[in-house]
Amino acid sequence: MASEAVRVQAVEPLPADGPPDTALVARVLAGDDRHAFAALVRRHQGSVRALLRRLCKGDDAFADDLAQETFLLAHRKLDQFRGDAKFSTWIYRIAYNSFLMAIRSRHPEEPLDENRGDDDAEAHEGPSDRHPEETVADLQMDLARAMAILSPAERAVIAQCYYLDRSHEEAAYALDCPLGTVKSHISRAKQKLKAHLQVWEPRTS
Repeated sequence: MASEAVRVQAVEPLPADGPPDTALVARVLAGDDRHAFAALVRRHQGSVRALLRRLCKGDDAFADDLAQETFLLAHRKLDQFRGDAKFSTWIYRIAYNSFLMAIRSRHPEEPLDENRGDDDAEAHEGPSDRHPEETVADLQMDLARAMAILSPAERAVIAQCYYLDRSHEEAAYALDCPLGTVKSHISRAKQKLKAHLQVWEPRTS
């Protein structure tokens, strides 16, 4: 299949009322339908990019490269899609695995600890250090810094369950881990985020 059919581009997403994902997958498998797979890319590229950009801690170029790789892998493995989960959940699993493989290849001499956060993440300011007039931009910056201190696994479950609004069960499938592990990652992540973002809690007089 020509590479242009899987190239991730900034194009308009496929309308939600278009052919269902399962129908598009069937068309690709039946006749290597490039237009059908391109439709799948248009429909899901935005959420795949968003997930990977959360995992990559703001390295958008790295995330976009991984999104490209994700859809290439999805096309090669499309015959493995069984329909027991949503296509979006299935492709999120491929995206997450691509992220983990890329991190390992970047630092082959260091074993990847999915449960370890970024110890070098910039420390947040204390309440007394902040200007009285906070802005949305300030909050977004602090949230990005807080996400950076989470481990890859914790960032992944937060991205799945809160940014992509997936259920715990769907996140477990996408991340290929037990449901209990998803819940424990969420619990630890929320504790870390609360500690880092406590400056944003309403002040009591």
